[in-house]
Amino acid sequence: MQKIEHIGIAVKNLEEAEFNYSRLLNSQPYKREAVESEMVTTSFFNNGPNKIELLESTDPASPIAKFIEKRGEGVHHIAFAVTDIKAEMKRLKEEGFRVLSDEPKRGADNKWVCFVHPKSANGVLIELCQEIPD
Repeated sequence: MQKIEHIGIAVKNLEEAEFNYSRLLNSQPYKREAVESEMVTTSFFNNGPNKIELLESTDPASPIAKFIEKRGEGVHHIAFAVTDIKAEMKRLKEEGFRVLSDEPKRGADNKWVCFVHPKSANGVLIELCQEIPD
């Protein structure tokens, strides 16, 4: 894994959260994007070499809606950049980690993504991200 790519924060209301984080980070979000496969709308902020991703559910059955219902708003996941997501998924499976999909999925911000179950990562949902070439 190369670096922390972003920190994902589950929010109830994306517009309110964008307003709060714009003031907190003294910058505006650079991108808002719907990710239908995950049933969310995301908003990204640059923060130094890293990014903050705000996630609002678009469906009460989505993982983000369930997370907020169970735990409230807050840090949802930490994403790490990888250069070869399939190789990293294979390596983590061999190390005994529970990877939540057999193949990477298209995610936000032009990335292939895959998640590692929090039960195999000390209670933290981990996302692997690989840039999709143009």
